[in-house]
Amino acid sequence: MTPAAENITIQLLEKHDALPYDLLLLADPSREMIDAYVPHSFVYVALMQEIRIGVYVLTPLGEKKAEVKNIAIHETWQGRGLGKQLLTDAAAKARELGFEKLVIGTGNSSVAQLYLYQRSGFEITEIRKNFFLQHYPEPIYENGIPCKHMIMLEKQL
Repeated sequence: MTPAAENITIQLLEKHDALPYDLLLLADPSREMIDAYVPHSFVYVALMQEIRIGVYVLTPLGEKKAEVKNIAIHETWQGRGLGKQLLTDAAAKARELGFEKLVIGTGNSSVAQLYLYQRSGFEITEIRKNFFLQHYPEPIYENGIPCKHMIMLEKQL
């Protein structure tokens, strides 16, 4: 664990707490999409000395499966192992809640995320063709690549 990761606490956001849109929008550029899944989800924030530096959203998909709908680390803190720490915490929380599988989706252009998720035990299970073209009004580009397709990955807990 990196020194930054050692100083992080991860806690459930209470329903009445303000959502960290600055962080959520890093992973999902649509506030409308975020507002659609957050009410049915658990939102966890990563804190460093009371400052929100990361977030993930855990959404139940039935009794046995949950999805990480959003996971983000503030740009200043990226590259320090904190994304992996949030992903590990999401799997642990999902297991504690009784889920047997954890699902996560990312864009075809999200090269670093695809690497992280597969290194963390997720396997590609599905490609949702043209997902981002159909659900987002503005084109999305990452790493110079048009983001068109949603790559779905799954992990047994």
